[in-house]
Amino acid sequence: MSSQATQLNSDDDYELHASPRKIKDQVHDLIEANDRLCEFIDTPQFQRLREIKQLGTSYYVWPGASHNRFEHSLGVAHLARTLSTKLRLKQPELGITDRDVQCVEIAALCHDLGHGPWSHLWDSMFIPAALPNETWTHEDGSEMMLDFLIEDNGVIITAEDTTFIKALIAGQRDRCPSEKQFFFDIVANKRNGLDVDKFDYFMRDSRMIGLGEKDSTTVNRLLDSARVIDNQICYNIKDVENVYDIFHTRFNLHKKIYNHKTGTAIEFMIIDALLLAEPFLDIASRIHDPKRFIGLTDNLLHSIEYSTNYRLAPSQAIIRRIRKRDLYKAVDYKLVSWPDREQFQEQVTADRIVAEAVKLYPSITLKPSDVIVSMSTMHWGMKDKNPTSNVMFYSNKRRNVCEPAGEGDHSSLMPAIFAEIMLRVYTRRPEFFSHVQEGYNAILPKIRRPSLDAASSVSSVGSMKPVSRNKFTQVQGGYTPKKIRSAAGDDSPPSKRKRSALS
Repeated sequence: MSSQATQLNSDDDYELHASPRKIKDQVHDLIEANDRLCEFIDTPQFQRLREIKQLGTSYYVWPGASHNRFEHSLGVAHLARTLSTKLRLKQPELGITDRDVQCVEIAALCHDLGHGPWSHLWDSMFIPAALPNETWTHEDGSEMMLDFLIEDNGVIITAEDTTFIKALIAGQRDRCPSEKQFFFDIVANKRNGLDVDKFDYFMRDSRMIGLGEKDSTTVNRLLDSARVIDNQICYNIKDVENVYDIFHTRFNLHKKIYNHKTGTAIEFMIIDALLLAEPFLDIASRIHDPKRFIGLTDNLLHSIEYSTNYRLAPSQAIIRRIRKRDLYKAVDYKLVSWPDREQFQEQVTADRIVAEAVKLYPSITLKPSDVIVSMSTMHWGMKDKNPTSNVMFYSNKRRNVCEPAGEGDHSSLMPAIFAEIMLRVYTRRPEFFSHVQEGYNAILPKIRRPSLDAASSVSSVGSMKPVSRNKFTQVQGGYTPKKIRSAAGDDSPPSKRKRSALS
């Protein structure tokens, strides 16, 4: 790469004002891409993002969620340029140059180059399962693929600019201490999570799923409100409620959409299919080889599904179940308070559920591998902390002074804790639905709940209120989903037994 790098000596060399290409976008209308940006867009490395769904398996639940990382990346680049340009015009004293704007825009465009198939399913679920000691993240992949893009396509860029762009993608301001530090609040904001990446996917995901465009006004207000004070991006105190809306939208999307029970069930099925195929296809190791990684897209499922390799038959059987909607079944769920999370994580396990089920039905052949316990953290962006605590605000009367919002500056109707755990229990074998549920329910009364201790100052286990089962999900003993035509085992009643009235 260094042999191709040419020193760009003046701001004029960055050619931000060349006649731009106009791209019609569903969210931002017309997005302008100048010649320099098109050098990165018109490459195999970036075009690969057309084949990776933005919301992964959510597409199986919401058919409208067919958008890809490609258009999201264009949108993030558009917002990054918009925000950088607004700051430049409003605050010329910041000394923002064409080169600065261009680097931020390219970082925004390329921030998702390292996403694997089905987006976050790849780096948060498959890689940890396939390579347990691997610390790789999709941001690492984005830096690798950016280097590959530059080298493979002969893009002329200085080493200094490349380092800056990669640091912006990673959100690691300490890698470029000589750069303007407020730029690190734009693409991947590690300080408070308020960045153009989230702005775009909140608007885009909401629109594509069918939730409307309620957040576009909020985002546009924040872009207009943004101001640099003390080397960080701050917002007008009048927009404090809009900032809260952004973080609350994040929570709602994760809870209602990204962690939907059916989408999550399909995620587990795809993971199982990939792990069964891994010994024969060597999929996971491709994360360290850009020339192999570039071929990893959502089409991986088709490659396995239609392979003639007989060793992939177990993996193909799971994929066929997905096609026929014979999915892993969500047996039960519970919203767990943040202080109770460790107790639930320790005590609600597949092994314990099966052990309790076998006590009730000694002859069943249920195994821990038939049960999945999923615990997903639902939060506003900063785990249990108030995410706006790290957002700085200014007022019209004190435009160069920033501080956090205080009591009386915003609504008092806010949660005491900004995170909770969504606990779900699944079974890979639907014929054992009721057995798994009864095993899970047998564990609940034995769980000690620190949150109740704190609230009531009770220290005696004997006086603790037991954890209750979810009355809305209960079924009669021996219930099996309607697609299961035969009994699960000797202890199961006839398959025609109906759900209870509360199911």
